[in-house]
Amino acid sequence: MRELREMRLAIVLTTLSLLFLVSNGLVTSRFLQRISHGSNFLTTDELWFNQTLDHFSPLDHRKFQQRYYEFTDYFRLPDGPIFLKICGESSCDGIANDYIGVLAKKFGAAVVSLEHRYYGKSSPFKSLRTENLKYLSSKQALSDLAVFRQYYQESLNVKVNRSNVENSWFFFGVSYSGALSAWFRLKFPHLTCGSLASSAVVLAVYNFIEFDHQIGESAGAECKAALQEVNGLIEQRLALDGYAVKSLFGAANLKIDGDFLYLLADAAAIAFQYGNPDRLCSPLVQAKKDGEDLVNAFATYVKEYYLGSFGTNVETYNQQHLKRTNSAGDTSDRLWWFQVCTEVAYFQVAPANDSLRSSKIDTKYHLDLCKNVFGEGIYPDVDATNIYYGGTKIAGSNIDFIYSLQLGSKIIFTNGSQDPWRHASKQTSTEDMPSFLISCHNCGHGTDLRGCPQVPLNLEGVMPRTVAPLMPFTK
Repeated sequence: MRELREMRLAIVLTTLSLLFLVSNGLVTSRFLQRISHGSNFLTTDELWFNQTLDHFSPLDHRKFQQRYYEFTDYFRLPDGPIFLKICGESSCDGIANDYIGVLAKKFGAAVVSLEHRYYGKSSPFKSLRTENLKYLSSKQALSDLAVFRQYYQESLNVKVNRSNVENSWFFFGVSYSGALSAWFRLKFPHLTCGSLASSAVVLAVYNFIEFDHQIGESAGAECKAALQEVNGLIEQRLALDGYAVKSLFGAANLKIDGDFLYLLADAAAIAFQYGNPDRLCSPLVQAKKDGEDLVNAFATYVKEYYLGSFGTNVETYNQQHLKRTNSAGDTSDRLWWFQVCTEVAYFQVAPANDSLRSSKIDTKYHLDLCKNVFGEGIYPDVDATNIYYGGTKIAGSNIDFIYSLQLGSKIIFTNGSQDPWRHASKQTSTEDMPSFLISCHNCGHGTDLRGCPQVPLNLEGVMPRTVAPLMPFTK
């Protein structure tokens, strides 16, 4: 684990060092990002500014209030770098005290974070009916970031009594916000010196069968066999007495069988996605060896871990809940499904062979959900999304590495080896666009910035020991 911590921080520090060296001449599942960073924040003090509602209409001048945060305790005035930590598909309640704080301290950076439009307190409308969601898209969100970046830079210049001066900006994101980080550098290269795209899902995928393939590979033969057996048993019991089996899992309110089966598929996947495979596999494999009831063993895991300590709400899977249009409370489920149903899909369908989820979780289930929740004519145009952003062929130059850092992409991709979402990320490293795979038994989603759940986060990191990884990149 010590080696993992060192490698994780070395990757981030190396890439940041290279980018600032070139830019400044100085070296100083359904679920994606829906996991808590813990209770420690660098700041939770809310700030607000007026954001443009529609960046692509010259006739619509409406504005809405967008929430953001800033942390300047480490900022080296007036010319220190600015780290923009992109908030993704959930309420943004502050700037978490994670490895970005370590990096800010090392580089003398300010840290700012902008809440994604519509999520949390940054909703343009009180009603989230489908017609009001037409301004919810990654394209609008990227323009939000560009406008905010300019607003913050100009505000900083006023504070320090200067004009027409630009600090070096670096963008961070994990998962969907990791994709936004990469896409921002692609679309607005003049506004950032580089981007870290951690577990960045840059490829829109219609039928995402690779997701379950990775779960099976990560689970290993014994756990995979136990998961497949328990899914078969649950489907049998569901046909005989659906209410009883749903009640066993604490999900009796899910009237649609597909919603219930999706909950179970996510409950299994999340163990691998976020680095807790033994929490799921150990009791299932042991129950199978001891001849115990596998369904009961799986139900215990779902209730104690997935719905318990992990904190998932069963209502997340209830299509009646997804149809709720009131903007009060947590609306992230409806909002993210709208983005899924219009832009990126990521339909986690059951593979035709060797599946770890019910065959009822198919393309039709997803399309029916989109229609039921948002109405006729709502479907994801993944081809248009991939054409616009490039998918895993996101643009970069093919020149020597040191020159590509000056002129090329300046986007760095990182992924955890056990994360099923990595198959929607850029995994092939090129000279101008490096991609790092962090490999271990529990290396999941955003491992490079979050750490592993079994290892306490060391906020001081191992910075004195991160010089060596720089050498191969500077030759």
